[in-house]
Amino acid sequence: MNPRLDLTRPYPFERLRALLAGARPPGDRAHVNLSIGEPRHPTPKLVLDALAAAGAGLAHYPMTIGPAPLREAIAAWLARRHAIPMPDPATEVLPVLGSREALFAFAQATLDASRPGATVVMPNPFYQIYEGAALLAGAVPWLVNADERNGWRHDWSSVPAEVWQRTQLVYVCSPDNPTGRVVGLDEWKLLFDLADRHGFAIASDECYSEVHFDEAHPPLGALAASARLGREKHRGVVVFGSLSKRSNAPGLRSGYVAGDAGLIAPFLRYRTYHGSAMSPAVVAASLAAWNDEEHVRENRRRYAAKFDALTPRVAGALPCDFPEAAFYLWARTPIDDAEFARRLYAEENVTVLPGSYIARDAHGHNPGRDRIRIALVADEAECAEGVERIVRFASRLRAGPSP
Repeated sequence: MNPRLDLTRPYPFERLRALLAGARPPGDRAHVNLSIGEPRHPTPKLVLDALAAAGAGLAHYPMTIGPAPLREAIAAWLARRHAIPMPDPATEVLPVLGSREALFAFAQATLDASRPGATVVMPNPFYQIYEGAALLAGAVPWLVNADERNGWRHDWSSVPAEVWQRTQLVYVCSPDNPTGRVVGLDEWKLLFDLADRHGFAIASDECYSEVHFDEAHPPLGALAASARLGREKHRGVVVFGSLSKRSNAPGLRSGYVAGDAGLIAPFLRYRTYHGSAMSPAVVAASLAAWNDEEHVRENRRRYAAKFDALTPRVAGALPCDFPEAAFYLWARTPIDDAEFARRLYAEENVTVLPGSYIARDAHGHNPGRDRIRIALVADEAECAEGVERIVRFASRLRAGPSP
């Protein structure tokens, strides 16, 4: 077996299952799951219809590079969405089987573990795929903490120069999971300057970019920042996007990688061996999704209504801020986060994710400790019910034990 597998840690939801094992929640209350960021609004009919109509394509092997019409549709969407010149569909866009597998595979194709101290810099808290990708590629993760006192901004300038010198890849998540913060232009400039100085690639995970609350001001993406700063051909940066959150189609497993052609080409070569070609039926459904914005705006409207109604309720019991984007509340707990999650399930039959499970002890503390991630992904009524139970439980904690 690959000995590097022993370096990886159990996935957060595996830890959550172990935490809750043996608990007996009240039987008179239906389970409300607010722990996992799985979109649960209906998948648009236009996507389902396109998927169903494309069955004949299953008689042929798909191409790893993906068909030109899909690459062109993604490139055109990127240009419209980010107000940038259209990326070259032939060299700067690659369809992938969801952003998760691509974020992992990109590290395997990009990192050179033969170089001493090969390092991947990543945010903390983080999507655990970043850590696993680094470890299984033979690199060392370096975590950059996000702290409340800095508005959950990652202090990239705190990374020592000797770490940057051995860094080959930086993962950025914007909008951020779990805080919902969006990376601004000044922060992108700092990262680009560091990349130019030290020669690392930037992988920008933008899977939440289309879940935001202000139609007039969508989140800034890495390609838009690159264009505004006059960087030639998005040098050194690739972005990862997905239809999972944008189009409520997590089971479709469809997304893209776009950016620097010099990084896309070797990644495509890797994927040719990796076996990651997209099914023709998924291609058809993806084309329908990328070419329609009406369902995306309706999706945002529903999220905005939920967050407008429920954020004040949660914040009144557990301190939290309205996120800039994404669909999480990152709330502070009055007791240990894992204990809070265990007791909430046992007493109210609601599951949330302990913040310490998606962060690591780094530089003296774990920035997820005494936080929970609440995913407002279910329908309005279920989210409201879950929030009311959370508020009720938090109120009992504040009141203390009965005399």
